[in-house]
Parts: sequence; structure tokens; C-alpha cells
Amino acid sequence: MNRQAQAVVLFLVGVAVLHASFTGLYLRYVKAGLRPLLIAAGIVLIVAAIATVWYELRQPRATQENQPERENHDQHDQHGHAHREPRISWLLVLPLFALILVAPPALGSYSALRAGTALQPPFGFPALPPSDPLQLTVVDYGGRAAYDHGRSLGDRRIKITGFITLDRSGAPYLTRMILNCCAADAQPIKIGLSGQIPPVLAPDTWVEVIGTYTSRQTKDPVNDGVIPYINVSRARTVPAPNDPYES
Repeated sequence: MNRQAQAVVLFLVGVAVLHASFTGLYLRYVKAGLRPLLIAAGIVLIVAAIATVWYELRQPRATQENQPERENHDQHDQHGHAHREPRISWLLVLPLFALILVAPPALGSYSALRAGTALQPPFGFPALPPSDPLQLTVVDYGGRAAYDHGRSLGDRRIKITGFITLDRSGAPYLTRMILNCCAADAQPIKIGLSGQIPPVLAPDTWVEVIGTYTSRQTKDPVNDGVIPYINVSRARTVPAPNDPYES
């Protein structure tokens, strides 16, 4: 692949990265806080592509016209190879169109069931706002329920959103995948459901539950991690959020 073709690929990669950054598609790959870095990377790639083309156009063509006859003869002998390699290298562009046109599904119950809960003791328990119901992330509720034993929650009504994961016995968990950096390192946080649970819950269904803290806990069969419960008073299905991950 010559430099001009490389510049085209660089340009397309930069456009694909910017497209993902400005449409929210990047949330399927990395956590939200990395968006500025993605935008910067896309701009750098596009500038590098433009600079490469500009540099190539400024090169004197005399050096290309005065190549030794032997080199021309060698190139003639390898004519088939010289044309096959550029054609094959253009296949690198196909994943870029896939990135632009196809949004990959977020990780769901299949991945969550095969990984142990990643719930860890938090660094602290900041004061909670007085809203009712109190909206918490799965990570925040899980940390307060498992390691603060609900002292900061009391009998307050809690609202949590996640997708349904069913264990081998059919017990439902409200789950959210958390990211340290990107989807490749995603790990699940699981909250057990008790109380007024809907009779039919399909895996990967996104549900918003309202309930209260309960001291009930269980162990994750994959890694023996703590899985706290929430006592559900109301549950309803909701559309999947734009950002399916937590961090």
C-alpha cells in the first residue's frame, strides 16, 4: 500500500472515530469519560492523513521518472505481486464501514453469568440527596448495601435500573456491567431481587425497580463475591439506556 492509500485509510479511521464519538456509538466500546480523548485521536488521524497527502504531492516527480531501467524491469517481473498487495490491503477499510454502519450490542446476561460480581468495598459513602425515590446506580446501591449494611440507606425508597440476569435456578438479578476502560474489561455487578418481582422476567430485559434495602445477601457461585438484595415494591420494563455501562 503506497503512502497516498495509507493516508486514505488514516482519514477514514479518523472519520470513523469522530463519528462514533459524536453519535454516542463510542459508549458501546469505552466508558463515557474517554470521549475527549477519542475526539482528539480522530482529529490527529485526519490531520496526519492530510499532511501525508500534502507531503507526497510536494515530492519532486523527477526521482520517480529517472528510476534505473533495472528497477523498472524488476517491477515488470513482479507485476502480479505489485497489484495484488494494494487490492488486499484495501480490505482494511471494511471494518471501518462496519464501525460506522453497525452498532454492536452491549454485553448482557450471557457475559454476566460467566463472570463473578465485581462489587468491591467503596472508598466512602457520601451523603445522599433527599429525593424520593432516590436514584442510585447498581454499583452505589450494591456498595452501600453490602459494605455499609444499609446504614446510609435506611428505609428510603431506592430506584435502580439494570438488565435481568437469571442464574441456573432461575433466580433473577438486576445487573449492570461496569467498565474500567473499555468493553473488553467489563465486569458485572449483580443485585438480587426479592419482594414483588414480576412473574415473568426474560434475560437481558431492562427493568427499573423501586424498593428498599434488605439485609439479605448471597454469594456469587462464580467467585463467591457478595450479592446484596433489594426488596422490590414496584418494577417496570424500560428501554435500554444510551449508555448501558457503569464505571
